[in-house]
Amino acid sequence: EGFLVESGGGLVQPGGSLQLSCQAYGFKFSSRAMSWVRQTPGKGLEWVADINGPGVGTYYNDFAEGRFTITRNNVLDTLHLSLTKLTTEDSAMYYCAKNRNGDDKGQGTLVIVSS
Repeated sequence: EGFLVESGGGLVQPGGSLQLSCQAYGFKFSSRAMSWVRQTPGKGLEWVADINGPGVGTYYNDFAEGRFTITRNNVLDTLHLSLTKLTTEDSAMYYCAKNRNGDDKGQGTLVIVSS
């Protein structure tokens, strides 16, 4: 039920930063854990990070640890992913989803890291 809409992607130089956002609609956002996943043509769907319902527990894939930060606002029903120290390997379509398998993900927001 419900749907998700991502935004905030774009073109950024290596070493740069971006802030991705996801607006949730039509379900009880605050009661469920949420995830960010990403997809590239060559690597398939890859889990990036999770955050629990209250927003106090966060979990990261190894490549994201120390560079990416997942947060949420349960008043506005939004999910965020702060990306820093970006490399070309981070170029992908980024999705917010209801779990790390990418279930019910949105349409995605494209991040391109290039000089």
